[in-house]
Amino acid sequence: MVSKRIVLHFPHRLVEQPIVFRLVKDFNLEFNILKAYVTPNEEGLLVLELSGKPQDYERAISYLTETGVKVQPLSQDIIWNEKRCTSCSVCVPICPTGALIVEPLNRKVLFQSDKCIACELCIKACPVRAMEVYF
Repeated sequence: MVSKRIVLHFPHRLVEQPIVFRLVKDFNLEFNILKAYVTPNEEGLLVLELSGKPQDYERAISYLTETGVKVQPLSQDIIWNEKRCTSCSVCVPICPTGALIVEPLNRKVLFQSDKCIACELCIKACPVRAMEVYF
């Protein structure tokens, strides 16, 4: 079983197509929608966690790209600027998944991108703008 978080960018011509339905029906994948911006006649963005058999997942990704959907791993979209971070830890209690933690020995903030769901709460909270999300 594989489980990956991905970002899907839909061109306007595909916004009203049943893309996620096809992922379930044709490729036997389970999905969890983490974030969505979809407007008819405009581009759409969908952040998903997809789970299923590795071969089904790979076939589904091929289907998406052939259809015209741009697929990106979520981890490429989350950026933590360690140099800008002052380790004030304002972001730590706000993070719902524990992706931001304080290292006990030196009190530095650390970012664990594999736990991040791109909720953007840290971006709003960070006074020095050390967190950035790109979709």
